Amino acid sequence: MSIMYLILPLALVVVFIAVLAFVWAARRGQFDDLDTPAMRALHDDPSGRKPPTKG
Repeated sequence: MSIMYLILPLALVVVFIAVLAFVWAARRGQFDDLDTPAMRALHDDPSGRKPPTKG
């Protein structure tokens, strides 16, 4: 039972740090636009560059 005196406060500290990290990221706008970066890979490259070929 004495392990509970170590595990419970340690778990609470870890959860507190995770909540602080989430709030910090949310206030800095990390979760504002989740669709555009994924869609950017699907657009054509306007410069006309071709990927290097092996050979």
